[in-house]
Amino acid sequence: MSFIGKEIGDFAVQAFADGEFKEVKKADVLGRWSVFFFYPADFTFVCPTELEDLADRYEEFQEIGCEIYSVSCDSHFVHKAWHDASDTIKKIHYPMLADPTGRLTRDFDVMIESDGMAERASFIVNPEGRIVAYEVIAGNVGRNADELLRRVKASQFVAEHGDQVCPAKWQPGAETLKPSLDLVGLL
Repeated sequence: MSFIGKEIGDFAVQAFADGEFKEVKKADVLGRWSVFFFYPADFTFVCPTELEDLADRYEEFQEIGCEIYSVSCDSHFVHKAWHDASDTIKKIHYPMLADPTGRLTRDFDVMIESDGMAERASFIVNPEGRIVAYEVIAGNVGRNADELLRRVKASQFVAEHGDQVCPAKWQPGAETLKPSLDLVGLL
């Protein structure tokens, strides 16, 4: 089953961001591009490498009007404790969403029920709250913020220029493809 075009469900969760606890709701997500970056757990091994990679690119995501929301089933208190204990996690300025009940994780269908943790998954959500791209990968393989940023930019481009598509490795300013009308149904 594909999640492309699925509207994200209503939610309200606690978050840790820039040294403070705050609530993040679906209404906060609407009106701008978002990335929901699910990861298994705080105080682990692969997760901080990914979260740091995103932190290093966060300003670039912000420049294109995209907010990052990292999500795990840990509480906002655990996010703060990890932030306080780790120089790597101290670099994070995007909201770290707490999903201890797993409601958000289940809405995105990435809950590993037997472990009570999220899969390693990324979702790009458009300003209308609909999923336009996602990936779910094995827990032992880290993701790349550069590629995620490229996919957000490509998703924004095709949303603005609906008659064009972005080929592999497309970067802003590069040529796009304009499918002929008889091939549009095959995309």
